[in-house]
Amino acid sequence: MKEKQRPENNRLLFQYAGFAAQVAAGLGIAVFGGIKLDDWIEPGFPLFVWLLPLIVIIGILIKAIKDTSKK
Repeated sequence: MKEKQRPENNRLLFQYAGFAAQVAAGLGIAVFGGIKLDDWIEPGFPLFVWLLPLIVIIGILIKAIKDTSKK
């Protein structure tokens, strides 16, 4: 017998898939932007390649905490 998935399971699946896509896209854009900024400003070491993804990760963690905390 094949079990039917409940709609709330599908909703959670799409919610986590959307969150994972946001993380991947945010980090990809941050690394790309960091590479371009390092080429443009030339700080001598990869400053923005490290700094921009770190800022994105901190922002994502804050968003996840706010979204999962009880209101």
